[in-house]
Amino acid sequence: MATPKAGIHGWGAYIPIYRLPLSDIAKIWGWHPDQYKGLAVESKAIAGPDEDSLTMGYEAAYNAIKRSKIEPKKISAIFFGTESKPYAVKPSATIIGEALGITPFTMASDLEFACRAASEGMRSLIGMAASGLIDYGLAIGSDTAQANPGDVLEFTAASGAAAFVIGRTSNASAIIEDSVTFVTDTPDFWRRASQPYPLHGEGFTGEPAYFYHIENAVKALLERNGLKPSDFDYAIFHQPNGKFPVKVGQDLGFNMDQMKDGLVTPMIGNTYNASALMGLARVLDKAKPGQKILLAPFGSGAGSDAYLITVTDEVENRKPLAPTVEDYLNRKVLIDYASYAKSRSIIHVIK
Repeated sequence: MATPKAGIHGWGAYIPIYRLPLSDIAKIWGWHPDQYKGLAVESKAIAGPDEDSLTMGYEAAYNAIKRSKIEPKKISAIFFGTESKPYAVKPSATIIGEALGITPFTMASDLEFACRAASEGMRSLIGMAASGLIDYGLAIGSDTAQANPGDVLEFTAASGAAAFVIGRTSNASAIIEDSVTFVTDTPDFWRRASQPYPLHGEGFTGEPAYFYHIENAVKALLERNGLKPSDFDYAIFHQPNGKFPVKVGQDLGFNMDQMKDGLVTPMIGNTYNASALMGLARVLDKAKPGQKILLAPFGSGAGSDAYLITVTDEVENRKPLAPTVEDYLNRKVLIDYASYAKSRSIIHVIK
């Protein structure tokens, strides 16, 4: 069976300007530095009081469309992946589509699968573009990640967005040559409808969930294409913290030179659906024609995708058309815990 191929025509990211140092969280809740330093994260990006996953997703999508050099009306599918959508019942994809001038003849859906919902959208768009069902589609991953105050998750739960215009292979910035998905029912992370914050089974978080699923997806992709880690110029993995992606990459046979450019969590925390995709956006900002990229997003519950991506000559023409991930990383204002708590409505004022 032939492997469906599709092109990445445009990519974009958005990171809020505000940063909360992890040391501030530790000071408030009485954590010793030794208890969180292993996360390998310095600070996390915080959405402002007027920002949410929808507004950030719009910004990333706007940048992706600018880079694609495609008229918005030519985009006929939007998939919005998040686990922090502003409406419990109302799609965000339609709002973003309307704001960008994409509607009305457009498929539009909000997707859920923890941190790999946006990747799920990308895989769907690959098949839709390769089959000729659509010419172009838009996949967005955006989250204002939630965490119970004082929980270990609060150290990394961050805000950010990434987006990609995906279509046929002609005139694309990069070609998605192949993709593999590996999923099981593994209860490592969940939030019931009535709960304000997610819970996690720490015994399931590492080996049974994150490492097991990413390793199996990547190994299947490599075996199917007759490739080995040294054949890639870049390797990008889901980044719940700064430690896990490095370990899974090394366990699979990749080195730090291949992984360093895709690592963004150490500077901004875990942006959930934007995590690995933000790494891909940063790599595309730097990659050269002909280089190969391995991408492996992961979502709790649990599943991982693995992508084989080859950069084309067209990437050089698209890079200058929108702000880079580096631009957003360098644009920052440090805030304290009180400002963060107010901005993210952790403090509720009763009037």
